[in-house]
Amino acid sequence: MKFLDQVKIYVKSGNGGNGCCSFRREKFIEFGGPDGGNGGRGGDIIIEAADNLNTLIDYRYQQHFRAPNGQGGSGRNRTGADGEDLILKVPVGTQILDDDKETLIVDMVEPGQRYTLARGGDGGFGNAHFKTATNQAPRKTIPGWEGTEHWVWMRLKLIADAGLVGLPNAGKSTFLSAVSRAKAKVADYPFTTLAPQLGVVYIHEEEFTLADLPGLIENAHQGAGLGTRFLGHVERCGVILHLIDGTQEDVAHAYTTIRGELEAYGYGLEDKPEIVALNKCDALTDEELAEKLEQLKSVVHHENLYVISGVTKQGITPVLAKTLDYIHQHRRSNVAVANEQKPFHPLD
Repeated sequence: MKFLDQVKIYVKSGNGGNGCCSFRREKFIEFGGPDGGNGGRGGDIIIEAADNLNTLIDYRYQQHFRAPNGQGGSGRNRTGADGEDLILKVPVGTQILDDDKETLIVDMVEPGQRYTLARGGDGGFGNAHFKTATNQAPRKTIPGWEGTEHWVWMRLKLIADAGLVGLPNAGKSTFLSAVSRAKAKVADYPFTTLAPQLGVVYIHEEEFTLADLPGLIENAHQGAGLGTRFLGHVERCGVILHLIDGTQEDVAHAYTTIRGELEAYGYGLEDKPEIVALNKCDALTDEELAEKLEQLKSVVHHENLYVISGVTKQGITPVLAKTLDYIHQHRRSNVAVANEQKPFHPLD
């Protein structure tokens, strides 16, 4: 299945049914009075978060969605049938944005969460609605109200515990394949990975999700390369795992390039906990490895610096253990925030 994380769609809720103008006509009943029923309500457009989806590819080939209209009323005070709601299922982590691509309408972060994106029009009134003591034979009816319509953007931001970032060909796919059962494509050329890959990592009898993001390049925050399309997936991660290719000449520049893109993108990425791993150490001599570490220490201003090899799995366990520690902290902070936002209901 192809990965698609951004799409624009058109939605229109159903129109309400028209009210009916009708009078009761039966034998031996000369003045039956009005009996026109009201129209039915139009169907809603509802967004639902489904935990078994991980792509928006279903909306790639169908971008227009219209809910059914409500049926008109009829005689004998019969109300028209309501239009059925149209439910659009999206992956958990999908944001619904307005047509300007900036105004956030809703963030679907919980499985089963629902949001009415376009409310159906109310049904019109039949002439029986306007019957009064002084107006016993009204002919007035009201047509159904129109539904709402607009264009919206859907943008998927993967919900992963940790994000794997680095320049192209840094060994991220190899690392993901080594620590999980994900079958990421591995090849000796840049931009092997063109879409985010998710893997489940097991460590210390616990598990967490790790997202392998396509290689970033300089000026990615301005749209260069794959641009900000995949930087957004890092926003929900609790920790950033930054891989550096140890076989390149200037590892310090490789590190500062990615850090600069994270800071320029904003949205708090520069403040997330970071673990730096010098990868491909199996291809370096002891002298080369010591030199690369000294280069990195001059620009990495924290102690989370490790030496690993995704091919031989050397040094992977300490990195995963440290990653799990940060994930625990992130989860505890989320629980604390949720408890603060929970409304207080005093006992009666």
